[in-house]
Amino acid sequence: MLKNKHVIAAMLVAPILALIAYFGVDLAVSEKPHAAKEGETYKLAADSNCRYTSGICSLENGDFKLKLRSESLSDSEVVLKLTSEYPLEGAKISLIQKEGDRSNPVDMDVNGSDDKEWWVDLPAPNSEDSEIHLVVKSDGTLYYGETTAVFVEYKTLLNEEQQ
Repeated sequence: MLKNKHVIAAMLVAPILALIAYFGVDLAVSEKPHAAKEGETYKLAADSNCRYTSGICSLENGDFKLKLRSESLSDSEVVLKLTSEYPLEGAKISLIQKEGDRSNPVDMDVNGSDDKEWWVDLPAPNSEDSEIHLVVKSDGTLYYGETTAVFVEYKTLLNEEQQ
């Protein structure tokens, strides 16, 4: 079979055609990145660190990145710090404790003069199903996202072994 020159030519050409097809389809079908437009709304995607007890949750959409950090957690409240790479005009956050529960969004307080760091005190999440909903405004554009509230507790294997 390997003496047939048609089989050898096909074995050499097939991978090249597969690569051309792969990149050609990606180029034809993929969404082209574009700059955020004033007055539009964009969804923020939660990174994987939001699903674990990491103490930090990163949300992003392209170059626009936010970081929620749990500064302190007690039985009754949690203090969250929001850090942005871009100045924000405002930020609202709400904690949804159970399915179907709707709480009013709370305005976050700015910390500093560059409008990149924001703080808020919220009630402590009472279950693993609790969610955090966030809306921020930057340069006239709204960004919104949601994530589970599991990340507010910072727990590692070392912490569990010490107890």
